[in-house]
Amino acid sequence: MPILPADRDPRLITIRRGGTLTDEDHRLLAEWAALCAEHVLHLFERAKPDDTRPRDAIEIGRAWVRGEVHMRVAHRAAFPANAAGRGLPEPAKYAALAAGQAAPVAHVAAHALGAAAYAIRAAAADASGNGEAEAARVAERDWQRERIPAGLRELVLDDQRRRSAICWNVFDD
Repeated sequence: MPILPADRDPRLITIRRGGTLTDEDHRLLAEWAALCAEHVLHLFERAKPDDTRPRDAIEIGRAWVRGEVHMRVAHRAAFPANAAGRGLPEPAKYAALAAGQAAPVAHVAAHALGAAAYAIRAAAADASGNGEAEAARVAERDWQRERIPAGLRELVLDDQRRRSAICWNVFDD
Protein backbone atom coordinates (compact mmCIF):
# COMPACT_ATOMS: atom_id res chain seq x y z
CA MET A 1 0.00 0.00 0.00
CA PRO A 2 1.51 3.37 -0.97
CA ILE A 3 1.85 5.90 1.77
CA LEU A 4 2.37 8.89 -0.48
CA PRO A 5 -0.86 10.70 -1.36
CA ALA A 6 -2.19 10.63 -4.91
CA ASP A 7 -2.43 14.43 -4.83
CA ARG A 8 0.73 16.03 -3.52
CA ASP A 9 0.39 18.84 -1.03
CA PRO A 10 2.17 21.93 -2.41
CA ARG A 11 3.25 22.78 1.14
CA LEU A 12 5.48 19.68 0.96
CA ILE A 13 6.96 20.53 -2.44
CA THR A 14 9.94 22.84 -2.61
CA ILE A 15 9.57 26.30 -4.05
CA ARG A 16 11.87 25.46 -6.98
CA ARG A 17 9.51 22.60 -7.93
CA GLY A 18 6.40 24.78 -7.77
CA GLY A 19 5.41 24.31 -4.13
CA THR A 20 5.81 26.49 -1.08
CA LEU A 21 8.34 24.55 1.03
CA THR A 22 11.56 26.45 1.65
CA ASP A 23 14.93 24.72 1.50
CA GLU A 24 15.41 25.40 5.21
CA ASP A 25 12.10 23.76 6.10
CA HIS A 26 12.87 20.86 3.76
CA ARG A 27 16.08 20.23 5.67
CA LEU A 28 14.27 20.49 9.00
CA LEU A 29 11.78 17.84 7.83
CA ALA A 30 14.66 15.60 6.74
CA GLU A 31 16.35 15.92 10.13
CA TRP A 32 13.06 15.17 11.92
CA ALA A 33 12.56 12.09 9.73
CA ALA A 34 16.09 10.92 10.56
CA LEU A 35 15.40 11.43 14.26
CA CYS A 36 12.19 9.38 14.03
CA ALA A 37 13.96 6.54 12.22
CA GLU A 38 16.94 6.63 14.55
CA HIS A 39 14.66 6.37 17.59
CA VAL A 40 13.64 2.82 16.61
CA LEU A 41 16.84 1.77 14.86
CA HIS A 42 17.82 -0.37 17.86
CA LEU A 43 14.94 -2.71 16.91
CA PHE A 44 16.67 -3.44 13.61
CA GLU A 45 20.14 -3.59 15.11
CA ARG A 46 18.97 -6.04 17.76
CA ALA A 47 18.01 -8.45 14.95
CA LYS A 48 20.95 -7.67 12.60
CA PRO A 49 23.75 -6.04 14.61
CA ASP A 50 26.29 -6.27 11.77
CA ASP A 51 24.06 -4.79 9.05
CA THR A 52 24.68 -1.06 8.78
CA ARG A 53 22.43 -0.29 5.80
CA PRO A 54 19.60 1.41 7.75
CA ARG A 55 22.03 3.39 9.93
CA ASP A 56 23.97 4.34 6.80
CA ALA A 57 20.75 5.61 5.17
CA ILE A 58 19.97 7.79 8.16
CA GLU A 59 23.51 9.19 8.16
CA ILE A 60 23.38 9.86 4.41
CA GLY A 61 20.09 11.69 4.91
CA ARG A 62 21.75 13.81 7.56
CA ALA A 63 24.72 14.40 5.27
CA TRP A 64 22.24 15.83 2.75
CA VAL A 65 20.83 18.10 5.48
CA ARG A 66 24.37 19.40 6.08
CA GLY A 67 24.92 19.91 2.34
CA GLU A 68 27.57 17.19 2.11
CA VAL A 69 25.86 14.91 -0.41
CA HIS A 70 23.62 15.44 -3.41
CA MET A 71 19.92 14.65 -3.27
CA ARG A 72 20.40 11.65 -5.59
CA VAL A 73 22.84 10.04 -3.17
CA ALA A 74 20.34 10.35 -0.32
CA HIS A 75 17.54 9.04 -2.54
CA ARG A 76 19.56 5.95 -3.52
CA ALA A 77 20.35 5.20 0.14
CA ALA A 78 16.70 4.22 0.64
CA PHE A 79 16.92 1.03 -1.41
CA PRO A 80 19.57 -0.83 0.64
CA ALA A 81 17.88 0.25 3.90
CA ASN A 82 14.54 -1.09 2.72
CA ALA A 83 16.14 -4.33 1.52
CA ALA A 84 17.79 -4.82 4.92
CA GLY A 85 14.40 -5.43 6.52
CA ARG A 86 13.27 -8.20 4.18
CA GLY A 87 12.39 -11.42 5.94
CA LEU A 88 12.91 -10.02 9.42
CA PRO A 89 10.40 -9.86 12.28
CA GLU A 90 8.10 -6.84 12.08
CA PRO A 91 9.88 -4.59 14.59
CA ALA A 92 13.18 -4.93 12.70
CA LYS A 93 11.53 -4.76 9.28
CA TYR A 94 9.60 -1.59 10.10
CA ALA A 95 12.67 0.04 11.67
CA ALA A 96 14.60 -0.61 8.45
CA LEU A 97 11.71 0.82 6.41
CA ALA A 98 11.68 3.93 8.63
CA ALA A 99 15.33 4.50 7.74
CA GLY A 100 14.48 3.78 4.11
CA GLN A 101 11.88 6.54 4.21
CA ALA A 102 14.10 9.01 6.06
CA ALA A 103 16.88 9.11 3.48
CA PRO A 104 14.77 10.06 0.43
CA VAL A 105 13.18 13.03 2.18
CA ALA A 106 15.95 14.84 0.30
CA HIS A 107 14.12 13.87 -2.91
CA VAL A 108 10.49 14.09 -1.76
CA ALA A 109 9.75 15.90 1.49
CA ALA A 110 6.53 13.91 2.00
CA HIS A 111 8.65 10.84 2.79
CA ALA A 112 9.19 12.38 6.24
CA LEU A 113 5.76 11.18 7.27
CA GLY A 114 6.63 7.71 5.98
CA ALA A 115 9.67 7.58 8.24
CA ALA A 116 7.50 8.58 11.19
CA ALA A 117 4.75 6.08 10.31
CA TYR A 118 7.13 3.14 9.97
CA ALA A 119 8.86 4.09 13.22
CA ILE A 120 5.50 4.01 14.98
CA ARG A 121 4.72 0.63 13.41
CA ALA A 122 8.10 -0.68 14.59
CA ALA A 123 7.48 0.43 18.18
CA ALA A 124 3.95 -1.01 18.19
CA ALA A 125 5.12 -4.31 16.67
CA ASP A 126 7.84 -4.59 19.29
CA ALA A 127 5.26 -4.23 22.07
CA SER A 128 2.61 -6.46 20.51
CA GLY A 129 3.93 -9.61 22.20
CA ASN A 130 3.11 -8.25 25.64
CA GLY A 131 -0.23 -6.70 24.66
CA GLU A 132 1.08 -3.14 24.77
CA ALA A 133 1.01 -2.34 21.03
CA GLU A 134 -1.53 0.49 21.32
CA ALA A 135 0.28 2.12 24.23
CA ALA A 136 3.57 1.86 22.32
CA ARG A 137 1.96 3.37 19.20
CA VAL A 138 0.68 6.36 21.16
CA ALA A 139 3.95 6.79 23.06
CA GLU A 140 6.03 6.76 19.87
CA ARG A 141 3.63 9.11 18.07
CA ASP A 142 3.71 11.53 20.99
CA TRP A 143 7.52 11.31 21.26
CA GLN A 144 7.77 12.23 17.59
CA ARG A 145 5.29 15.06 17.87
CA GLU A 146 7.29 16.63 20.70
CA ARG A 147 10.23 16.83 18.31
CA ILE A 148 8.54 18.34 15.26
CA PRO A 149 10.35 21.59 14.44
CA ALA A 150 8.18 24.40 15.84
CA GLY A 151 7.69 26.21 12.54
CA LEU A 152 6.55 22.99 10.87
CA ARG A 153 4.33 21.64 13.61
CA GLU A 154 0.97 22.60 12.07
CA LEU A 155 2.04 21.39 8.61
CA VAL A 156 3.18 18.00 9.94
CA LEU A 157 0.11 17.54 12.15
CA ASP A 158 -2.17 18.46 9.23
CA ASP A 159 -0.31 16.01 6.98
CA GLN A 160 -0.73 13.33 9.66
CA ARG A 161 -4.49 13.97 9.78
CA ARG A 162 -4.77 13.89 5.99
CA ARG A 163 -2.68 10.75 5.51
CA SER A 164 -3.31 8.69 8.62
CA ALA A 165 -5.72 6.39 6.77
CA ILE A 166 -3.06 5.46 4.21
CA CYS A 167 -0.46 5.17 6.98
CA TRP A 168 -2.27 2.40 8.88
CA ASN A 169 -3.96 4.98 11.15
CA VAL A 170 -0.82 5.25 13.26
CA PHE A 171 -1.29 9.00 13.70
CA ASP A 172 -4.86 8.82 15.03
CA ASP A 173 -5.60 10.36 18.42
